[in-house]
Amino acid sequence: MKKIFFIAIAAISLIASANAQSKDGSLDVKYRRSSLHTILVETDYFPRKETVIKAYNKAPFPNNYNDHSVSAESFDPKKYPVLASERSERDQKNHEAAAQMASSFNIAAATKGIVDPDANDLPISINKFFNDAKVANLLVAKWYNRKPDGSFDMSLIGERGYYNASEMEANIGKSSARGVAALADAGEELINNTFVVVSKLNFISNEVAAAKIREIAKSAAAKIGNEFFKKLALGAADKTYEKTKEGYTVLTTSFLYQLVWNDSIAAVFYNDLWMDKNNIDPKKKEAFDNPKLFKLKYIGTEGSASIVLFSLKEKRTEDQIIELATIRNVDAVFAKLQKKYDVFKPKVPLFTGNPITAKIGMKEGLEGGEKFEVYEQTIDEKTGLTKYVSKGKITVDKNSIWDNRYNASDGPTDAPATVADASKPVLDRTTFKGGKDYYSGMLIKQIK
Repeated sequence: MKKIFFIAIAAISLIASANAQSKDGSLDVKYRRSSLHTILVETDYFPRKETVIKAYNKAPFPNNYNDHSVSAESFDPKKYPVLASERSERDQKNHEAAAQMASSFNIAAATKGIVDPDANDLPISINKFFNDAKVANLLVAKWYNRKPDGSFDMSLIGERGYYNASEMEANIGKSSARGVAALADAGEELINNTFVVVSKLNFISNEVAAAKIREIAKSAAAKIGNEFFKKLALGAADKTYEKTKEGYTVLTTSFLYQLVWNDSIAAVFYNDLWMDKNNIDPKKKEAFDNPKLFKLKYIGTEGSASIVLFSLKEKRTEDQIIELATIRNVDAVFAKLQKKYDVFKPKVPLFTGNPITAKIGMKEGLEGGEKFEVYEQTIDEKTGLTKYVSKGKITVDKNSIWDNRYNASDGPTDAPATVADASKPVLDRTTFKGGKDYYSGMLIKQIK
């Protein structure tokens, strides 16, 4: 009991020091973020592909996640063809839901009526790529700062989790309550919250889609027996085509995965694979290089579409318009994934407690009225693990939302750039309503 109590006191002191002097809102609050690696699906030629891909690579990394990038940054699904037998087993492999969502998105997006022929097969190809490139291995190796000789250390875990890395290394293999609790906490708080988002981009001419829609409408009109109504239907099809044929649409489909990490995997890793620089074991190195221990599990899929229009009044170049639309479209997909899948929702620190503010905004999909739970980070005295105690709920003030989208001052992507209203204050944070006695450093998480 005394050991567990010591753990709790030490951990609470650590949290306090990480948020030192944060109640006045003057310091950048340190907190444990989830970690993220992104992968781009390589696709065949599409209009303005070079501009779209360049914009994707230019997009700022989501600031509510640790950048956990590894070498597997992109892949070509054609190198991972899907067999007929694999398609029939899709339900058993838990990919059917992903395929259905991808297909429905491609059909529904901006009423394009165009279905991506790879949508059903892509989740299977992704899984093949994960296995071939050993993506899960790469993620674990980065967490433990794996060296060419196969040795590990706790430096990155200590940095991101505010643990004493040397002490954690010394406790590996020991059965002390303190050592076990610290390693378990790091696994639950950090490694278990490691995600991969695989994104596919496309840039579709609206004219192509509009022509398809007109063709379908005219085919239906031709079956009308009354000549007067037939003529009206044919005319309506042509008018709809003229209104919708201009410009392009940026499409983004993203698949979310989570690194699988639990007590049994951790036990195997620390007992059978772990070695430091002073205890190199070639057999352990080989065992880690050829594992079946580490895996990624599918969480869900979301998509987003942004219409891109070019105007003679537009001050930006066409490439600049495409860049802006692409980056905001990618941000919109992340916001959808965060809202729909609770495990992927980031915890964000309050910037100030009175007024209640936080550094999130329109980029995260806020429109006003969204509800957030407020948590105080503490330590469970029984287990020595971090826990989050709910202290209330707050709501986004629709009149005070920070526009933190990419190049927000440039205005919307489908209209000329606008000049900011000098009479309105420029916001650098979002304000919330509800509750009291909150302070900078408390964590908030969106709820449905």
